[in-house]
Amino acid sequence: MRRLILLFVTAVLVVPALAVAGSPPSPADHVAAAKQCATERTAIGAAAFKALYANKSNAFGKCVSTLAQKNEQERSNSAAQCSADAAAFTAQWGHKNAFGKCVSATAKAAAAARVQATINAAKACSTLRKADAATFNQKYGTSANAFGKCVSANVKHSTS
Repeated sequence: MRRLILLFVTAVLVVPALAVAGSPPSPADHVAAAKQCATERTAIGAAAFKALYANKSNAFGKCVSTLAQKNEQERSNSAAQCSADAAAFTAQWGHKNAFGKCVSATAKAAAAARVQATINAAKACSTLRKADAATFNQKYGTSANAFGKCVSANVKHSTS
């Protein structure tokens, strides 16, 4: 009987997770992305922020678009993660909107870690570019997206 209940609870939790997966970024993803982009721009400075998003005049818009997609992906991953263990899920999050609370908290934590990793990487790349421009140019090139390549490589290195 316990197994049947556990199976039912798991099935109930998986259905919303499947509905969330693969969906386009929601308005909430865009709002969160705008706040994350503002945080990045403030932390690394306007020039580095613009360089990070390929020296585009619409760097903020490009940032919001990129991060909104990442927020949607993190929400999707969080939904799958929250539905993985129904018993632990219920114990930790309770019953009233428990799935939503779990997904929200998990996705917010992932987004905060991603934004902080980007800020740290941008600061490291800025320091490298100022300290030794020749080495920076040799490693990342001189294109408009060289700074972005550096940040991306450092973020991947720090999260792996």
